[in-house]
Amino acid sequence: MARKGNTLKKSALRKDEFDEARPKSGKKSGKRPVFPSWLTDGRAVKISGVFFILLALYLLFAFSSYLFLYFNWGSDDLFTTYSFRRVLFDTGIEAGNWAGRLGAALSLLLIKKGFGVAAYLIILMLFVAGLRMAVGAAILPVGKTFRNSLLGLLWLPVALGFLLQQSAYAILGGITGYQSARWLEGLLGKPGTAIFLLFSLIAILVFAFNMPLELPKKPSGKDEAEESDGSGDDLPMNQKTNQNRFNSTVLPEDKYNTVEFAVKDENPLPEIKNDTPAAMPEDNGFEQVEPRPAEPKPSPEIELTIENIDTLNENQEIRETPERFSIDTEFDPTLELPHYQFPTLELLDDYGSTASISVQKEELEANKNRIVETLANYSIQIDKIKATIGPTVTLYEIIPAPGVRISKIKNLEDDIALSLAAMGIRIIAPIPGKGTIGIEVPNLKPEIVSMKSIMGNERFQNSKFELPFGMGKTIQNEPYIADLTRMPHILMAGATGQGKSVGLNAIIASILYKKHPAQVKFVMIDPKKVELTLFSKIERHFLAKLPDSEEAIITDTRKVVRTLNSLNIEMDNRYDLLKDAQVRNIKEYNVKFVDRRLNPLHGHRFLPYIIVVIDEFADLIMTAGKEIETPLTRLAQLARAIGIHLVIATQRPSVNIITGTIKANFPARIAFRVISKIDSRTILDTGGADQLVGRGDMLLSTGSDLIRLQCAFVDTPEVERITEFIGSQRAYPDAYHLPEYADEQDEKEVEFDPAQRDELFEDAARIIVQTQQGSTSLLQRKLKLGYNRAGRIIDQLEAAGIVGPFEGSKAREVKVANEMALEQYLKDLRPEANPND
Repeated sequence: MARKGNTLKKSALRKDEFDEARPKSGKKSGKRPVFPSWLTDGRAVKISGVFFILLALYLLFAFSSYLFLYFNWGSDDLFTTYSFRRVLFDTGIEAGNWAGRLGAALSLLLIKKGFGVAAYLIILMLFVAGLRMAVGAAILPVGKTFRNSLLGLLWLPVALGFLLQQSAYAILGGITGYQSARWLEGLLGKPGTAIFLLFSLIAILVFAFNMPLELPKKPSGKDEAEESDGSGDDLPMNQKTNQNRFNSTVLPEDKYNTVEFAVKDENPLPEIKNDTPAAMPEDNGFEQVEPRPAEPKPSPEIELTIENIDTLNENQEIRETPERFSIDTEFDPTLELPHYQFPTLELLDDYGSTASISVQKEELEANKNRIVETLANYSIQIDKIKATIGPTVTLYEIIPAPGVRISKIKNLEDDIALSLAAMGIRIIAPIPGKGTIGIEVPNLKPEIVSMKSIMGNERFQNSKFELPFGMGKTIQNEPYIADLTRMPHILMAGATGQGKSVGLNAIIASILYKKHPAQVKFVMIDPKKVELTLFSKIERHFLAKLPDSEEAIITDTRKVVRTLNSLNIEMDNRYDLLKDAQVRNIKEYNVKFVDRRLNPLHGHRFLPYIIVVIDEFADLIMTAGKEIETPLTRLAQLARAIGIHLVIATQRPSVNIITGTIKANFPARIAFRVISKIDSRTILDTGGADQLVGRGDMLLSTGSDLIRLQCAFVDTPEVERITEFIGSQRAYPDAYHLPEYADEQDEKEVEFDPAQRDELFEDAARIIVQTQQGSTSLLQRKLKLGYNRAGRIIDQLEAAGIVGPFEGSKAREVKVANEMALEQYLKDLRPEANPND
């Protein structure tokens, strides 16, 4: 209201009043001083850098000329009698120095009276600093160059003064070095001075260059061979650990996904054959494509577990005993938990054998003949059928005869489902990227895709993604591995019991298997209070929460609102850090921080990814509405660049839950089986989710592609074993703390002053208690008040504890039962009842 009033007052101001209201020049303004733009946009730094470079070149000519003249024809010692002002303005003075009178004076001051030839180190410092400021190039590290040059300015003049004090080259140490050497000789004697200079030289070399004090060892041929062996020695330690931690449990790649059946149809109406595959004649209409040869399996003698143990011990030994850590060593965020072990594949269950084809040939033949027969009934001729077997469905690719319209086949979807007597028939017309039409038919015996087969696959183990996760297998039986940072948010929806919670567990488990606790954090929101509670065991490893929160798994709606607003604050803070570091995303920022190009004293820190997991989003929208949607939408729009990603699941895919604003910011959507086509279009903007078979059968939309997957199954005991394995290890002192967020209701209670109550406060309280209805409109009618004053009285009644908080369109709850209790309550609230007044 104050903002609106100020706006109206400004617009109503007359011109003469505006002239009088303009601040006079003689008064101090409360605004901060504004500096010229060239001082703040980097131009002044560049000009200073160019000046330092040219000054270094000028001093180089001056010093070199001074030493040349000194050792050949004498020096410009005449300048010792001149003042600096006379050197600048007396044109009658002649100087033989190539840099003129000023160059001769500076050389005399810095070389003869100062540091001798060590003054050239000043030129080096000026040149390196100027080159960094002018063009951003660094031929040498600026900090190290300044440090080593200053150490050289201290040691070199004294050493030269000691060694050359009786020769004609004593000027190389300067008067400073000569006098310092004389003082040390008188104090320590010549042997003591020599020993002191030798000790100081060794100390400087060890301090500045970390010079090893070891005797040289003669390398043996065996050691050289061991050093040259191995191609991954140049990898960082965390990458080598990630590559080797699955060695003992690498699963053989499942090759039965490549088995395809190509069916050539010569007759429009072939008969359905009931023979077994062994008794089939050669001209039965099937042409089996030979599967790709499987990779030769290593013999059991080669695949030894001790080999993996040696590799793991070697990695741990290298991590425990690093060579050395200095300012040049890259920052490793995992060193706070250096002995953290990633979960192993033995914690997961293997549901049956995945190496054999469960779909029999007679099933394929029967489905093929029924499809061909149904199409022939409607005069649709086809040239070829190819079957690709998946874990849950089989894809029949049809190449129609020339002149056949695709829409005719698309309209026969229900007829084909009737002839096959199967549910979940889906027609893809045409298949994107191919000149075929796809018919997806569920298998009679669907297979369970285990999470162990996904994580044991080489594609997942060798993935270079920032946040890799495995969702399941495609129709081609290939593991589907994706990167959450590229999606960057996931919206998951489906009917009850179709696999949403299993999908969430699959995503979380995948990231737990690939990432260190220092690299990723989870914010878990579970209104149902039972789905995500298993992950409370890893609270101090992977979870994030508010500082004043007792539990990391958030179940209360009010805490959900505070957490989402706190994440907005974290997002703004991270963007400020990215702005200061002059980078565009969290990956570039962390690379800079790891390379130690960002100063932690300026607030910079390593930023872990934050994944917000929300199960049952519909319940939050129903209870909080805009309070949830507004901060969540802002996170979805802006948070991807700073490493905050959202994974949301809901069982109510209606338009009032999944609004257009939410859908626009969630390009990656996962749809499990739903009831109606309307729900499918709400999630995916297209049909198909209503024709899934359930039990993990899903459609993944990434904006342009629509992929059918069988979600990997991870059961509750598996999740318990993973969380117990991680939770039993050493952890951080507490969970990752999000920024504090002050609730508006808390601020109201603090700001309320009982002494400033309205005159009609007690009358309004009696009316509210008599009617047991906390309504602003009721006070307007009974007390003949305006809306603003009645609203203020309601706020005062809420702060006094007589009525409850605002509950939308419903009336507020009245917390005082009767008038007698109210009178006693009001008596306690009156100022005269307080003896301290």
